[in-house]
Amino acid sequence: MAQVDRIGEFLQRLSPLTRSCLLTELERLELGGVDMPGSTEIQARLRAEFRKDGSTQNRTQSPSRYFFTPLEPFLFDGAPTHTSCGRLPRGSLAPIWEWICRDLLPTMARDFNAQMKDLIAADKHKEATQAASIFQTKVEKYLESTIGSAETAGQTRLRLATYTAAPSAFDDLVKMQCVLRSREALAKFSNVLPKRIVRFDDQLAQKVSERLDKLRKNDPDAVPFAITLVANLLKPPWQIMRLATKASSSKNAADVAVTPYAVSVSMVLDRLEDRRAALRVALKHNRVVVAKALVSDIYDTEYALRVRINRLDESEWGARLHALMESISTLIEDEIKRFPDDVGHVLGSRRLRGYNSLSGKLTYLAWRTRDAISDGASFCRKLITAA
Repeated sequence: MAQVDRIGEFLQRLSPLTRSCLLTELERLELGGVDMPGSTEIQARLRAEFRKDGSTQNRTQSPSRYFFTPLEPFLFDGAPTHTSCGRLPRGSLAPIWEWICRDLLPTMARDFNAQMKDLIAADKHKEATQAASIFQTKVEKYLESTIGSAETAGQTRLRLATYTAAPSAFDDLVKMQCVLRSREALAKFSNVLPKRIVRFDDQLAQKVSERLDKLRKNDPDAVPFAITLVANLLKPPWQIMRLATKASSSKNAADVAVTPYAVSVSMVLDRLEDRRAALRVALKHNRVVVAKALVSDIYDTEYALRVRINRLDESEWGARLHALMESISTLIEDEIKRFPDDVGHVLGSRRLRGYNSLSGKLTYLAWRTRDAISDGASFCRKLITAA
């Protein structure tokens, strides 16, 4: 009990921002599979502190929340341990904000925070949004010189390392700068998209590709984020790789890899990596229902990749997928081994691999038939054009 009290007293001496960073680091380590004694208790205490004043970590109506608003569509709750194209881990925001306030623009940040607190208290949302936009522009401009050369970029990496050990922190900062610089173009792109996409068919994929083409001419760095905006509307998100497969001369991985939006396949693998991290945490905390849903989604994504892309195992995508599935299989097998053979485990159910069912096999045949028809039509058009 005395140790718990000492931990509580220590946490109380930390600033809210520092407590947020600490919680983020503990969550990052947990998602990465690092088992730290006492971590669960400290995380629970920190979350309780955030709930006590009616707030949640990194999501209060604070100056930083307004500042990071343009990043919201691109944030995910996974571990900031690997670079995820077109997205940023939410856990990187707290250390980046602390770096901005203490190292990049301490005076401007102090003035901004004071101004925003008054506007937020007065419920002046419009004025607060305008003030945040001005400060976003200032930060983006300062970042151009701060990370614009190898020397200054190296210094920035070192300073960020004092706030977080996450290896993706600097890359996330670069992505933040890109989003801030392109926020108007991305907002314009988002406005022309449907509110939701029930079926990402060939016609819609073509329209999205044409809009991406226009964006790519003026702002190529913004393309991965625009693809993320599309993926956010899809269920399931793996359908986003149709941007690459439909533009390819064949379904072979080598041909898909040279299409303008081949990055969409890598983005599907990024999300699969997020699922692996989430599965590890779910199993650690015995959240079987959550784990079951994650495993089902993982199997469906793997199946879609293998069906939609031929000769996948001969590509870098295939190597990455193989490594991910090996790691996931180990997690599942270790969980199943905890139970006697005669008891069984829901994660060992064949039903999780829905594509092995009759309906799944019929869907597979339908996909292959449609691909054959589509490829045949494309070949005929090329012959007619050549003639």
